Amino acid sequence: MKSALKALLSITGALTGYTSARFFLSPAGLFDEFWVRNICLACSALLAVMFFFSACEIIKAFDKIYDKVEEVLSGMTIYEMGICCIGIVVGLAAAYFITLPVINLRWIGRPMAVFINFFLAYLGFTLAFWKRQDMSGSRGRGKNIGNDPKLLDTSVIIDGRIADVLRTGFIEGELIVPEFVLGELRRIADSTDSLRRNKGRRGLDVLNHIQNEMGYPVRIEKCELPVGAEVDTELMNLAKKNHYDILTTDFNLNKVASFQGVRVLNINELNNAIKPLAMPGEEISVEIIRDGKEAGQGVAYLSDGTMIVVEGGKTFLGDTIPVVLTSVLQTAAGRMIFARPVSSNHSNGRKENKMAVSV
Repeated sequence: MKSALKALLSITGALTGYTSARFFLSPAGLFDEFWVRNICLACSALLAVMFFFSACEIIKAFDKIYDKVEEVLSGMTIYEMGICCIGIVVGLAAAYFITLPVINLRWIGRPMAVFINFFLAYLGFTLAFWKRQDMSGSRGRGKNIGNDPKLLDTSVIIDGRIADVLRTGFIEGELIVPEFVLGELRRIADSTDSLRRNKGRRGLDVLNHIQNEMGYPVRIEKCELPVGAEVDTELMNLAKKNHYDILTTDFNLNKVASFQGVRVLNINELNNAIKPLAMPGEEISVEIIRDGKEAGQGVAYLSDGTMIVVEGGKTFLGDTIPVVLTSVLQTAAGRMIFARPVSSNHSNGRKENKMAVSV
């Protein structure tokens, strides 16, 4: 296969050398047909040899270009591809009118025309590619960016609630998982620590469930993590470069990304927003499971994980008691509720029971 490619490149080089020399020498009129043919043959042989010995490097360069083009096109919709094609057509149309005065100039006319056509076609494509998000965003959606692609970070995949949120239809748009996030998930799943290993495997199961069972569009973004770079930093760079949103449960990533102008959708914030509001004065029954930070405090939890700090609750450690809510503190990290036992009679009864048991 390698030999065949080298032979093909040598033939390409020979044809390129001959036709290029003929293209530039024939209009000049400085040589007769005999000298033009000999110079063309010499250029053909020279480029054939050059292409043969540099075949490996040429193949590698084409592989890189192919991968880059594939990566760019895979991240574009059909509408965005159409926008870029229009940019190329506009660039070529501008080049046609610009090259009319120079195409017939001796020696430099045709090379200038070729260069101008390539340059303006590339410029039209580049400008259209840069502005494709703005143009596609204005197509029937106005200012609604709910359909923008969403980058998944490691924390939201391991968390697992993203599958339930997607099932409700509150999140729209393509889900994108960068290769370095998949790599981090695999490292966690291969960890020697059983807890980390279970988290990593659960994250991989969640991705398979979303893509295969739910049929939700998930795309793997081909991008490597630079040496020494952090996953969160590269995730934000990718989001800023391609105008992606980030789906996460990481509080610190949420703050840093928001500061850098990246739109973040935090599952924890969504969860806090839809929690039933506990009102001061409301009575509920809770189980005191551990001591609080302050003296005499006890800590209990609601079924959704909300922490309740019970003043004087240490006395009832291990018991389920009625408490009255005194205040509710809402923070970006979650909701915290403060309460106290319903009556002091319950406290006295608890102490008397302890004394009776000890006797």
